[in-house]
Amino acid sequence: MNMFMRRTIAAAVMAAAIISPALAQDWKQQYPELSIGISSGENETDAIARTQGYADYLSRTLGVPVSIVRGTDYAAVIEAMRAGQIQFASIGPANYALARKVMGDLVTPVAVQRDKEGALGYYSVIAVRADSPYQTLEDIKGKSFAFADPNSTSGYAVPSYYLSTVLGTSADEYFSETAFSGGHEQSVIALLAGTFEAVATHQTNDHSGNIPRMVEKGMIPAGSTRIIWTSPLIPNSPTVMRTDLPEELKTAFTNAVFAFPEADPAAFEAYTSGNSKGYAPAKHEDYLDVIAITEYNAKQRRANAN
Repeated sequence: MNMFMRRTIAAAVMAAAIISPALAQDWKQQYPELSIGISSGENETDAIARTQGYADYLSRTLGVPVSIVRGTDYAAVIEAMRAGQIQFASIGPANYALARKVMGDLVTPVAVQRDKEGALGYYSVIAVRADSPYQTLEDIKGKSFAFADPNSTSGYAVPSYYLSTVLGTSADEYFSETAFSGGHEQSVIALLAGTFEAVATHQTNDHSGNIPRMVEKGMIPAGSTRIIWTSPLIPNSPTVMRTDLPEELKTAFTNAVFAFPEADPAAFEAYTSGNSKGYAPAKHEDYLDVIAITEYNAKQRRANAN
């Protein structure tokens, strides 16, 4: 390599070192504030308390204020992301399927949480009151049933798909009454109040999931429910982002997410309710089965409506 080439390369490296920090700051001019959407079946007070440390951590790490936006329902978070009101979100798998339906490749998964045992998935479960006589799915045929939300994976998409493909029927035909409770916690509260005889919710294992968390928070008594059906494994909820964001911002956010468990252990513990050991990379292909399930359910609903 001659002297001229060495000087040219050295100059280019020095220029990149000088310019890169300035380029990295350009996104902050375009996005002086950021928002991350959260969709969950948790009540608003607890959800805000659980996620505030996450927002504070992102604000410190990214260098701009980051606020948590919690949708009034699962679809509201996707609408806010489509409208550009939020740049990032933590959503359920079926909610991601909805996001892809309305936004296409303008949204992509970034990361997925591992549970304490390292698993990357969870389950839809059907619960009944512990003092009821019901022991199997067949026992609740003709009974009243509550789904959580039409865009919930475990609270609607997976159990509805199972009824249709395995039992060869629909929820409306299988149960005497079906309804959407509005959320996972609402479903369990309605179950114990006697409004419904069975409900769909989510669980990772015996000590992690909606019902264990409600017991831990003192919302319901321990041992007040019984699980009578568990689905195949569902991929964990992804953290997603808009793909049209500046590359420097996407990189900074992704790095911040993966560093979260070690950079702010207390906030991470609160955000995950102590049920996660960190993150793994996520990609669109991880959710193709869930997307197929939601598309199948939508097709069946259209057919039943005609």
